[in-house]
Amino acid sequence: MTEKLDCLVALFVATSGTSGDELGTDERELVQLVWQVVDLESNKTGETNEIVVRPEVEDLDPDILQQTGLTAQRVHAAEPLEQAVKQFNSRLSAEVNQRHFCFCTDGQRHIRQVIHPETSKKNVSLPTEFYSFFDLRKEFQKTSSSLVKQNELDLPIMCDYLNVCVDSSLPFAAHKLQQIVGIIQALNTEHVGHQFSSPEGVNMKFEIGTYSRLECVDDNMVIRARGLPWQASDQDIARFFRGLNIVKGGAALCLNAQGRRNGEALVRFESQEHRDLALQRHKHHMGNRYIEVYKATGEDFLKVAGGCSSEVAHFLSGEGHVIVRMRGLPFSATPQQVLQFFLGCQVVDTKDGVCQVKGSSNGGCQVAGGTDGILLVRYADGRPTGDAFVLFSSEEHAQMALKKHKQRLGKRYIELFKSTAAEVTQVCNRFSSTPLISMAPSPLLSVVPSPLATGLLPLATGAFPVTTSIRDCVHLRGLPYDTTIQNILEFLGEFTADIAPHGVHMVLNSQGRPSGECFIQMSSPERAFLTAQRCHRHLLRERYVEVFQCSHDDMRLLLRGGVVGPNGRGLSPPPCVSSPSFFPHMGVGLPMEAALYPAHFLVNTHPLPFYTTYYPSPPGSPPTLGFFPPGSSQCHALPAPGHTLPSGVGQTNNSDVMVTVPALLSAKQSFTEQSLGVGALLDLQLSWNRT
Repeated sequence: MTEKLDCLVALFVATSGTSGDELGTDERELVQLVWQVVDLESNKTGETNEIVVRPEVEDLDPDILQQTGLTAQRVHAAEPLEQAVKQFNSRLSAEVNQRHFCFCTDGQRHIRQVIHPETSKKNVSLPTEFYSFFDLRKEFQKTSSSLVKQNELDLPIMCDYLNVCVDSSLPFAAHKLQQIVGIIQALNTEHVGHQFSSPEGVNMKFEIGTYSRLECVDDNMVIRARGLPWQASDQDIARFFRGLNIVKGGAALCLNAQGRRNGEALVRFESQEHRDLALQRHKHHMGNRYIEVYKATGEDFLKVAGGCSSEVAHFLSGEGHVIVRMRGLPFSATPQQVLQFFLGCQVVDTKDGVCQVKGSSNGGCQVAGGTDGILLVRYADGRPTGDAFVLFSSEEHAQMALKKHKQRLGKRYIELFKSTAAEVTQVCNRFSSTPLISMAPSPLLSVVPSPLATGLLPLATGAFPVTTSIRDCVHLRGLPYDTTIQNILEFLGEFTADIAPHGVHMVLNSQGRPSGECFIQMSSPERAFLTAQRCHRHLLRERYVEVFQCSHDDMRLLLRGGVVGPNGRGLSPPPCVSSPSFFPHMGVGLPMEAALYPAHFLVNTHPLPFYTTYYPSPPGSPPTLGFFPPGSSQCHALPAPGHTLPSGVGQTNNSDVMVTVPALLSAKQSFTEQSLGVGALLDLQLSWNRT
């Protein structure tokens, strides 16, 4: 503090709960404010003042009231907190009479753990004088550091050391206040000569910022908060810990694997002392939810908040901005169109899929910095992800912007959320580090034993491919739900010629509807690799389709209810064991689309062990429904139920050649006009004809 102090205001507060070193830990409300002014020039004191505060909770502990010297009638007749703060400020201002003053309390708790948290929770504004104060224990420690440790100090020890005597017959709060005043006067004497300077500070607002992954963060300054509402922002976290100083950018919300908030946050404080006080807010409430607070490490914090590109660092370099996240943007959207979206202009799609702005601004909210306040999130190869972050200069402007939630930009409705600097960093890091071609390691072993582990699987059992870890398959994910086989063949283009017989497997969900996934068996691992490399994230009717190289074991694992991630992680066992009544050979449980097929096409096979109800056993390929070109000499009818196919069916000789892609598409035309949802898989048997 550069300005010389004229006086100190000794302050003592009491709540309707615990006191002493446990003050503020039980989240009980403030009931009493007691203060006295000490003139530092003359070392004389003013009158003792008291204000009683009426809490919102009416059931007060009689023992607590007796300790504070209050009665229930007096408490219930008092003013609420907001009026009490105004009365306190008015009376104190009149007493100090424009002299420069600062509060002095016994430790940190009165200001940091009681006054600031409660006024923040009740939306009560505090005078600026409450954002700085002297900790009497620290001031005493400066004069006699070798006497006792700071965390072991209390008022009686300091009074004994300084020979301060106080009337013990005084009420509890008045007695404590007289001890504080006596210690201040003793420290202010010529004999001790202590100078009150450099008071404690309380942050008035939380500032956004960024961190490098190479930065060193002390483990003793970080906590993990759990149970946060999904819509909570870093400002809400700072408000929950109001009174404790969070470093710039030190509130980092955690995201799950899908990029959504998981209800946790890592918070970094200025010192271990503030971290320890934060731990004592364990199970305090944010709205109607209680928040769990635990210790964490600096490494945990940097995993969430650390590491960002220069573009992100520049975007977050401004101070005092509020961040809003946009999700679901058209891939053709530009920063100028996003700016016009918030200004109230109409942004529409043209026939070629490009967004254009029509009309003039009709109000709206101004983006801070114009287009510089807009960050479009992109993949490592520069393609847009549909996410963006926007800066607004104030909370009011951000709230106006959030009112545009689910309004349309082009043909897409846009989701808007209040965001944080750590979320910007995490989202950008996740997308920028996503590999262009993600493939599972080989081999991936099946999690369940199978009687089909060797030999060829006959067509009558659903045309499962041979069990092997050879990576000659591709996994398509993110298909439009109305995708047909013809659409897939057109999507694969030149690689259609490399599809193996019975190689296309459309995965349906438990309701017999397309799940957006498909497995395709290729002629070799090399062709599967090239297919994944060339087709990954290409568009199929305005949707990016992910294409991963995989093996037959991966396919069987997913179809039996396991989970195969694109990077080979996250494998899990099948979620349930199928009821035998679900399988087609039992005559029930088959999706309604099965009515498209005659009864003799429904295969009669024994259920595989642990085959889940999500993917029922499929019928074979129906060759009599226009699936193959007319006159094909290679068409074979399926046998009656209970029989197996000859070993040569579905196999080809070396003298056979595959038809060209245009002929193949033409041959599939009549079939693709029908519904494809007939089971967990739909096999596409390619026609092999002699030329």
